[in-house]
Parts: sequence; structure tokens; C-alpha cells
Amino acid sequence: MIVYGRNVIKELLQSNQTIRMVYFSETHDKELDQIISEVKSRKIPFSIAPKPVLKKLCGEEKNQGVVVDIGEFQYADENEIPENPFIVLLDQIQDPQNLGAIVRTCVAAGVDMVVLTKDNSTHVTPGAVKASAGTVFRVPIAITVNLARYIEKLKEDGIWIYGADMHGKPIWSVDLKRPIGIVLGNEGSGIRQLVKQSCDELISVPMKTPIDSLNVSVSAGIIIYEVLRREMI
Repeated sequence: MIVYGRNVIKELLQSNQTIRMVYFSETHDKELDQIISEVKSRKIPFSIAPKPVLKKLCGEEKNQGVVVDIGEFQYADENEIPENPFIVLLDQIQDPQNLGAIVRTCVAAGVDMVVLTKDNSTHVTPGAVKASAGTVFRVPIAITVNLARYIEKLKEDGIWIYGADMHGKPIWSVDLKRPIGIVLGNEGSGIRQLVKQSCDELISVPMKTPIDSLNVSVSAGIIIYEVLRREMI
């Protein structure tokens, strides 16, 4: 996978993700010089290349002078569940921008793990990496084949699972305490029925002015931060 941007390389340098090669532009500034020094000190392969070469590699002219080949994204093991976790489960989210935005919120709010569905879902793509500002490398992201069955396993481990649904209870009226899992559904159809039935409880974001729905990344931000707010009281 080819990714790009200065925030992305900074996040990569703090992660366990493999870095195959870094390409830097010929035009440097102080910040880029510092990044190059860090890459050199870690003995990571790198090359200085003209701007057109960088654009050709990543398909984006505004790459901030940094393009990185990371090979395959390193997904977490779905069975390595943290103790007393806060897990966000995404049921067939298909837009990489939404995935990246949700992951960025998860990292900011201290979510321990993000779980994606194997089929009919976006996985970690260059677009998702960009939308997350590189924070996809900060939180374990796993893929599960059968989300409903995986939820049942989490419940057996004592984790309470809430599904986000417009007909659910308002988030203000439910517990939202760890260990907890929050399920967010597809941009158009929401959570699938079988997955919904596996949840312990359905929750919703209250709306003063009724509309069809919020963007899934917006709903995710509101619910995730409500969990964090409860933790900080």
C-alpha cells in the first residue's frame, strides 16, 4: 500500500507497521529535514525523488513531499481482546473517508480496538489512512468474518454491546460503561438485522429537529465521546 503525508509518516514512525520504502521530495524544509533524519537514524530505506515521481507513486500532487510504501496493512487478531475494553464494531461501512474519520475519533477518545467486517466493507485503504491523518496505525484494527457471531463471543466475555439505531433508546438514558462495544452500521442501510438482534441494546442520538439520519462518522463521534464523557465524570 502506498500512503503519503507528513502526519502519516510521523504516525508510522511511532507504530509497529512495516515500512518498505520512503520517498522524499527534492525540496526540503526544516520539518522535512527532521523527518529524513529520523528515517536515516532508523535505517529505513529511503530515496530523494523529483515531485512528478512522488505524484506518480501516490496519485496526489499535495503529498507534502512524503510518499511511503508500507506493503500490506498489519491487521490485529480479532481474538486478542483487551481487558475491560471499549470496542467499536463497524458493520459494512463502505466509505474509506468514513472509516478514517471514525478511527481518528476512536484514537482521540481512547477506544481500544476497531473491528471491521470482512465482506462488503472498506478496509484500510490509502484514502482511509489520509482521512484518519495516519491514526489508523495507533489503534488495533481487526477483521471478522461473521460479526453477529463475534458479538456473541464478546458478550460471553462480559462485554455489553450497544447497536446504533435511530429507533433505539436515547444515549443519555443508557449506562455506556466499560466493558463495552458500540456497533455502527452501513451508511445507507444501517446495522443488518441479524447483527442488530445480537446486540444487547439499541441506542440512538437524540435529535431536536427530526431528519432521516446523521452521517455515520458524526453519529460515531457523538456516541464515542459520550462514552468518554461518562468515564471522565
